[in-house]
Amino acid sequence: MSDSTVHAIAGAGGGIISMAMTYPLITVSSRLQVQKDGKSKDAYKSGLDAVRKIIAKEGVRGLYSGLDSALFGISLTNYTYYYFYEFTKSIINKVQMSTLEQMSAGAVAGAATVMITNPIWVVNTRIATRNAASPSARPMGTVETAMQMIRESGFKSFWQGVTPALILVINPIIQYTVFEKLKDRIAKTRALSSVDFFILGAISKLAATAITYPYIVVKSRMQLKQSDDAKERYSSIMDGFRKIIKHEGIAGLYKGIESKLLQSILTASFLFMAQASLVEYVAKLLTSLGLRAAQPKRI
Repeated sequence: MSDSTVHAIAGAGGGIISMAMTYPLITVSSRLQVQKDGKSKDAYKSGLDAVRKIIAKEGVRGLYSGLDSALFGISLTNYTYYYFYEFTKSIINKVQMSTLEQMSAGAVAGAATVMITNPIWVVNTRIATRNAASPSARPMGTVETAMQMIRESGFKSFWQGVTPALILVINPIIQYTVFEKLKDRIAKTRALSSVDFFILGAISKLAATAITYPYIVVKSRMQLKQSDDAKERYSSIMDGFRKIIKHEGIAGLYKGIESKLLQSILTASFLFMAQASLVEYVAKLLTSLGLRAAQPKRI
């Protein structure tokens, strides 16, 4: 197996670990993002208020709604991203890539990942926000949610929000470019430790999420079942921006940003740390199983 596959498997494993550790924060940020009426008694006033109300109404398990689809989604997402990212880097075939080349590798990997995994994240968003949208609704699993989407809107519903998701490819582009540049700078002076990867992951994800958060809000809302009410329905990205600003103000574009930043930073930190540690172990395992030729150098 190629180096691209080794990095992809390690990335999938790192994604599962980081997702499992931070999923409650994802649930909270998702519900705050899609909440349009912040004045009702059931509305979430903050991240902590959301945690309290979710536990009170749904129990602790409510914080983990959709975890199964999220773990599957993040493993496939990271596998795809790391595979295409490393594959594109191998085509460029340079020891030291320029910023533009690193961004190009990120763009290819990000676009491929979105097209392959968007249906998974639409289902996950529906599950994670179902109780917030319909408090009396019974919990539904991944397969049941997917079948309901097909019955109500057809297969096209799996691609809701794909346009803002493609635009949000800039998020991992920024993240991985910042990460690679900082990593290369430190690597010139000393070997990187797990703590270095954790910190670099936090810094790179902070930069990416802070810049792209309004698009994340629009994407999350476009992935929901669209209302028949024209005021509630977003026909395009710009329409989403216009309606959010009109009805909720600029602050509406940043709903849940506190919990999202915390979740994103921790997820990225654990991901980069775990992926860097897993690469060598995955390579050794595949070699011992005869699925990969012995390599003279560490990848």
